Order: sequence, then structure tokens, then C-alpha cells
Amino acid sequence: MRAAAMGLLCLTISASIAFAADDAEDAAAKPDVPSIYLDLRTTYATIPAGTLGLGFGNTSLSAAFEALAARRGATLPNGLPAAKSIAVDLPLTVDVSERVSLYGGVSGSTTDIGGGWSTFDITSWNIGVQADLYQQSGGKIPTITLQTTLTQSVPNEPGMTNSFNNVLEFDYALDEDETRGWLAGVQYTHTGIASSFAVIRPNTILYAGGYYQWPSNWKFTGRLGMQSFGGAQIAGRTLAESFTQPILRFDLDRMDDNDNRLFGITAQIAWMPKPSYQLTLRTPLYAVRN
Repeated sequence: MRAAAMGLLCLTISASIAFAADDAEDAAAKPDVPSIYLDLRTTYATIPAGTLGLGFGNTSLSAAFEALAARRGATLPNGLPAAKSIAVDLPLTVDVSERVSLYGGVSGSTTDIGGGWSTFDITSWNIGVQADLYQQSGGKIPTITLQTTLTQSVPNEPGMTNSFNNVLEFDYALDEDETRGWLAGVQYTHTGIASSFAVIRPNTILYAGGYYQWPSNWKFTGRLGMQSFGGAQIAGRTLAESFTQPILRFDLDRMDDNDNRLFGITAQIAWMPKPSYQLTLRTPLYAVRN
């Protein structure tokens, strides 16, 4: 964990150095205090039997399901049952500049695997950084954004998981105000498990999509991709089958005039190969909004 934390720290320092020159040029136009907010996200998900909760950006929810699967897998003779979950993510986010954001927090969840809802508990914590490696700024090369998140399930016991989720996205704006454009990207998630008898293989998503923002500041974004999961095993027995299946995500966000998110709703369908449904509400709580 020290090595992981140092890696994220080095990434943050490197990004800050790389952007220092650009930030100096725009210093006069930028606010003195960064935006600070609690990016509250509430998610309801259904997971079909025999698989894990995977998809776009679900590092916290996935860690909770994977920890559950690892702890219960040896005692479930018929494999993983179908599950429903409600998860709440509470990452404190600081927009250091227009190009770099840092975040970290905890997530809690309650799960129903057929016998009623479990007690709502803290199931993971996470830290991460999102940085624009390059900004289009009216040119021909799209904006390139890298997001890296480290998530660890809790409690710290045999079967806990450490998950690295990395997203590299290309955003090609079609107008100067960047209110419409095309998206393409890749998400790669590697999960380690604290058990010599279990393994969770990587999950990769390749996707493309687009977005449109109306003058009223409502913004719609759609992504369609292919998800490939390598499967999971415990004690030589298959815990979750591997698959390569389509995944679809829609986002509807209400923005302000400075492109701060005021409210958002996300709907996702992922085939695993049976469909998994997920609905997320985003209600940011701002301490400082620029």
C-alpha cells in the first residue's frame, strides 16, 4: 500500500510540474481558491448470478462486490447468487486547476443476495487523480484525459481487494465552446486479492461516444463499448466466468455557467452475459464553487 500511495503521489507531482508553465500563463484569470466539494454518488445496481459488479468507473462498487465474493465464494456451493446493491460514494474532490483534480473518500453499501438487505457498512476507501494531459483549445488534437483511482475494500482481512482503475479518454470538441463533440477511450481495471487461493483477472472496456450541451446547460453524454473480463477463481473453482460483451452508458447532467455539475443521473446496462442494470444519482455538495 505504501508503494501504491507513493505511485499516486508521484503521478500527482509529475502532473503538477508538467502543467506549471500553462498554469502560470493563466494565473490571472483563475480563482485563488480551488473548487472543493463532496461528490456524493448514490448507486442502485442489479448483478446477475455468477458474476461480479463491473462496468464504467465502478471501482468502489466493484471492490465491495469482489470482497463479498471472495469471502462467501468458498461457502456457496452453487456459485455466486444474483445480487442487488445500494452503494454511496463520498469522495472529497479538490479541483486544483482547470486541468487537475484530486479526490479521496469512503464508500458504503448494503447488499441483498436473496435473504434480505445486509447492514449498511463502509466497504471501501479510494484515492485518485484526474488530469488533462493535453487540451484541444480549438486545435485539431483532442483533449487527452487520464484518471487513476486506487480502491481498497474494508475491513482489512483475508479476501480484501486492492483495485487500480485507469481511464484514458480522448475528447474531440466540434465547437469553440466545447458544447458538442466525440469521445473515445479505454478503461483498464486490475484487482489484487489478499488470498493465495483466489484470483480476479483484469477487466478492460473499449468505448466510443459523444455529448451535447444545450443552452439551458443540460448536458447529455452517451458511451457504447465492449467489456472484456478475464473471470475469477477461488481454490481452483470458477467464481465468475470470463466474458466479452457490450456495455452501454448514458449521462444526463445539469451544469452551471462555469461547467460545474449541479446534478447528474447515470444509467448503465452491461451484459455479463446476462444484463446488469445500474442507476446512479450525483448530487455534489460544494464547500467552494468557482
